[in-house]
Amino acid sequence: RRSVKFYEEAYRASDRALATASPSPDLARSSWSPSSSPSPSRSTPRTRPASSDVDIRPAEADDRDDVLSLLGRSLGADADDPRYRALFHWKHDLNRFGPSPMWVATSEGKVVAFRALMRWEFERGGRVLRAVRAVDTATDPEFQGQGLFTKLTMRGLEEMRAEGVDFVFNTPNSQSRPGYLKMGWREVGKLPAAFHVTGPTGAMRVARARVPAERWSLPITVGRRVEQWLAEGGHAHRPPPTDVRAIQTRIDDDYLAWRFGGDLLHYRVVTDGATTVIVRARRRGPATELALVAAFGEQRQTDRLARRTAREVGADYVIRIGQPQMSSGWLPLPGGGPVLTWRALTDPGPPPLPNWALSLGDVELF
Repeated sequence: RRSVKFYEEAYRASDRALATASPSPDLARSSWSPSSSPSPSRSTPRTRPASSDVDIRPAEADDRDDVLSLLGRSLGADADDPRYRALFHWKHDLNRFGPSPMWVATSEGKVVAFRALMRWEFERGGRVLRAVRAVDTATDPEFQGQGLFTKLTMRGLEEMRAEGVDFVFNTPNSQSRPGYLKMGWREVGKLPAAFHVTGPTGAMRVARARVPAERWSLPITVGRRVEQWLAEGGHAHRPPPTDVRAIQTRIDDDYLAWRFGGDLLHYRVVTDGATTVIVRARRRGPATELALVAAFGEQRQTDRLARRTAREVGADYVIRIGQPQMSSGWLPLPGGGPVLTWRALTDPGPPPLPNWALSLGDVELF
């Protein structure tokens, strides 16, 4: 067993790097901020179109190319990469909980702003809660400052409330969070997060990993594909919550097949019979990160299986949502995890932070 001293030294080495480029804000690839896109140069003033000339409406299938182009221009998304189009289709069209409602703002037939709310379902006390997750949004730099982000979002909230959706949740970054709070969002709190370094070499690489994690996963061969695991009779053995107030994602085989199946992000299922974890690997600078996105079984056992899997794939560290366990080498993530925010629609809430039983797979964004 590695000594506590080793983990404390690894933590201090990691702290210096992770405080600057911590995996925590990037755990969920935080939402885009309305103020984060580049502004037109002061040396080339442009005539800003009047907001009265902008029309807001539900997005249509014919808008898809314009939406992807806008996301690419505004967010720096690799919209020309065919994987990005496939990822957008998977996320918004094939979602187990239903297609994402989307809205656009147009001017002279051009899409100049976009908002999507991704459907999600939770369980609490035997009741299914319908939610949406505030995810992709972008505004053309020429149309910033006209409140289109707010107008699109509030239009979406009105329609979701009329549909009977219970609440909205997301994990916005520090730049976009104030805009959400002005629209009635409330901070639930910072999700606890922990990481485990696989060895001294991993600790040194983590200390040099001063960049965000890459969007796309590294292919790994450990375990099985989710589809194979399900076909062989695998399913999620999740113990019932000990508290009826606990809120957790509604999981079934269809959800697992959608959320973790396919070839885009190379998720793998690793099981020892009684315990199961779902993981993916990605690069963060010189370090290889293993993300523990879902775990089924007693936490001590799933943590052990995740550590073993990280060593097997050659990862420098493994990261997860949840409380640290210093005795087994799970160190608190410097800065903590992403900040969870919540907006009421028909459910009065919000549930306090301890009631949220979330995994990294519940808050990842792409």
